[in-house]
Amino acid sequence: MILTDQEILNYMDKGLIKIEPFNLSCLGTNSYDVHLGSTLALYESDILDAKVHNKIKSFEIPDEGYVLTPDQFYLGVTQEYTETHAHVPFLEGKSSIGRLGIDIHATAGKGDVGFCNHWTLEISVKKPVRVYKGMPIGQVIYFAIQGDIINAYNKKASAKYNDKTAYPVESMMFKNKF
Repeated sequence: MILTDQEILNYMDKGLIKIEPFNLSCLGTNSYDVHLGSTLALYESDILDAKVHNKIKSFEIPDEGYVLTPDQFYLGVTQEYTETHAHVPFLEGKSSIGRLGIDIHATAGKGDVGFCNHWTLEISVKKPVRVYKGMPIGQVIYFAIQGDIINAYNKKASAKYNDKTAYPVESMMFKNKF
């Protein structure tokens, strides 16, 4: 079951969903619109290795915007910090973004119960396109869960993305044992 606008507000009042900053005009019928933060990042290496820490270089999006190109893979971040303590949050791109040829996530559209952070975006584009900090980029949809939570993400010792940050975060795959 997907939460409606009223249910999102009800759970915010209960402290089980947090969105900062929150703007009522961004609340859709059954989602909340999130915006592109001011920072993008690129991997420093042209070849990434799943067993090593691949470093990124972050940079600020200038006021005149920044042109994303199809030959690059970008990490971005949402302006909004979110907490979800009783629902599964999904981040999807807005249709207007998709119609510009922008994908905001390669695979990581689902958060876990207990996810408390800004969302790192995995951005790729089909054609060159100029983007701007603060532009609408996606929408968070909240799904109800069934059953008790044994190990919420923000309490999990093995969680790799718990450090609160308003900057894009690189892959932590290298922390896995394989």
